[in-house]
Amino acid sequence: MNKLIIALFLLVFVHSSRAQDSHLSMYDAAPLYLNPALTGVMDGDFRLHAQYRTQWKAVNFKPYTSILASFDMPIKKWSFGIQVSNFRAGFGNFNVVQGLLSTSYNTAIDKRKNNFLSFGVQAGVMQKSLEHQLLSFNNQYNLSNGGEFDQTIVSGENFGAQSVVVPSVNVSGIYYFAKQKSRLNPFLGFSGFNLLNSRESLFGQDNRLPFRYYIHAGTRINITELLYVIPKVLIMQQGKFNEQTFAAELGYFLKGSETYLLGGIIYRNKDALVATLGFKKSAFVFKVGYDFNLSSLTSASTGRGGLELSLTYTRKKNNSVTDKICPRL
Repeated sequence: MNKLIIALFLLVFVHSSRAQDSHLSMYDAAPLYLNPALTGVMDGDFRLHAQYRTQWKAVNFKPYTSILASFDMPIKKWSFGIQVSNFRAGFGNFNVVQGLLSTSYNTAIDKRKNNFLSFGVQAGVMQKSLEHQLLSFNNQYNLSNGGEFDQTIVSGENFGAQSVVVPSVNVSGIYYFAKQKSRLNPFLGFSGFNLLNSRESLFGQDNRLPFRYYIHAGTRINITELLYVIPKVLIMQQGKFNEQTFAAELGYFLKGSETYLLGGIIYRNKDALVATLGFKKSAFVFKVGYDFNLSSLTSASTGRGGLELSLTYTRKKNNSVTDKICPRL
């Protein structure tokens, strides 16, 4: 019966015209994934990022996994980057792999170079696939031997294709206040995804991926020279699906070891509470987060959600400058 439930879930996920994209809990750990305008917005020559997530191991023999990697670098006011991601779910190995190239234009809007605007564009391709041969369907259920699925029985399902490749185009913009040693460093960003409204059906139907947008905002509050906090909010809308995420991240500088200790709380409305820990030392930022499930699946998951890991390496400039540093970091 579990296979039937999972199969039905995957078919609805693939077939539904109200499908939604995958997402990460530590959403701003991956800058190009959150907002293409953040391409190259850093104090460094280039940046490498990797992120891994596993979810629903408590209720699924094959948990959902997410893997993302990106590279970006600034060249004067322009920046360029590349991002590759892979999301896999369930017994049927429903898989989404995506490759995107991004560029952004970043400029100060005042003479003192404290206030910045950045605009970004991403474009690439996405492949969605499903190994439907691995799934079991209701007409394959055999009442013999106390009831079991027999995959030798023809399912009767008609899949038009096992995979589909569609183009992807995303646009975004962000404002941020980058003055060093300021008490407050606010930021406000907008991202729009799936601009082409591409047809993605495996059944040959006119099923299109809805437009998705992010609005994210917050401010870095420098409490002392050693301690800061970043309260932030993310609002996401895609079709009829919406999500509100409220978070706060703390950073404390250890003088002796030249290391920032990081910790935070992320609350995804009616869905999950995420605890994060990490550190920032030299060119590296490492974070680990764990989702505690608060949704209607709590009775099955007993609160267990997903583990997420993030690692970022930024090669520092020889002559460090004070511009192009987004306070979200």
